[in-house]
Amino acid sequence: MPGLLRGVARTAVVAGTATAVSNRVSRRQQGRWAQHEYQEAPPQPAPSAAPPPAQPATADDMSSRIDQLKQLGELKAQGVLTEAEFEDQKRKILG
Repeated sequence: MPGLLRGVARTAVVAGTATAVSNRVSRRQQGRWAQHEYQEAPPQPAPSAAPPPAQPATADDMSSRIDQLKQLGELKAQGVLTEAEFEDQKRKILG
């Protein structure tokens, strides 16, 4: 019986630790996305100003987008993100 209790206790500790780590990773990733969105948000032009011409994506910008999509895929595979959250974030990254 003590061996069973020890195994149950060990499982509870591992599960609790995994949940805490997963939650922390999720919060940190959301903070990064929020910061990234804040930094990328261009200032709102005056209503009378013409919109600036579209600029092609640079190689650095494209590689950072690919990295973000890979991270999203990993979070979805781990079960941190739902399908809807994944699609929403993917849409934001791809513009």
